[in-house]
Amino acid sequence: MRRTTMMILLLIIVFVIIAVIIKIKALSNQHSKEVAELFSLSGDISNRTFNYQQLEGLPEPVQRYFKHVLKDGQPYISYVRLIHDGQFKTDPKKDWINIKGEQYFTGEKPGFIWKGKTSMFTARDTYIADKGRLVVSLFSLFRIVNSQGDKIDQGELLRWLGESVWFPTNLLPSENLQWSPIDSSSAKLTFNYNDISVYYDVSFNDRNEITQMKTKRYLGEENIETWVGKFRNYKEINDAIIPTEIEAIWKLKEEDYSYVRFNIKKIEYDKPEKY
Repeated sequence: MRRTTMMILLLIIVFVIIAVIIKIKALSNQHSKEVAELFSLSGDISNRTFNYQQLEGLPEPVQRYFKHVLKDGQPYISYVRLIHDGQFKTDPKKDWINIKGEQYFTGEKPGFIWKGKTSMFTARDTYIADKGRLVVSLFSLFRIVNSQGDKIDQGELLRWLGESVWFPTNLLPSENLQWSPIDSSSAKLTFNYNDISVYYDVSFNDRNEITQMKTKRYLGEENIETWVGKFRNYKEINDAIIPTEIEAIWKLKEEDYSYVRFNIKKIEYDKPEKY
């Protein structure tokens, strides 16, 4: 009887392991399909080139920024993929945890996929086909968050726009994107797309780098809070000067809640493929 019980338990463990492997494989295949879909929805705009004449009429700090981070005649960036590490905090009162992630962007049509993994959970933040979504899974298997809707769409479009500092041709003026003056070291960035209007108040330092982007964003389903992105440690990579450290902060009434600190380990342009 004891031997039979042990055999049954062993079979149950084997079946559970097989089920976990199948689930992980299915999620990996889904991720690959979504990355392929993201890139297929956006076109190649590398035939367009940046030139200093495009900057005429822009606020002075914005002109200085583009002359610093881009070269005259530089092609527009169509696709981006990157790998990062860093730290993440799930609650203001909790400790930082280590996180690694990969991210994919498109320039011609707004879109991105971010996948981050810690020892406890996997998070996926996406904006695909004009729809945003946040999914968090415990141990990469058990879904505990699945957020969608208009407020998520707005937040994910904001994330795509703010993280365009990693591919700065995406911040050049266009039919949908405008810059307006604030003062000698800041300007307002506005982006109108798909019946959504989002903005940032953008701050520049004396090295003509973007150091901060501030806006209003939904935290949860009801509250709109001040949301800040900070950018540091600029380096020349792939002929563009971009920040390699980013921090995200909620400016709450009680306290500042810093919850993201990412360090870029690798970034590539115009390679529309999954890592």
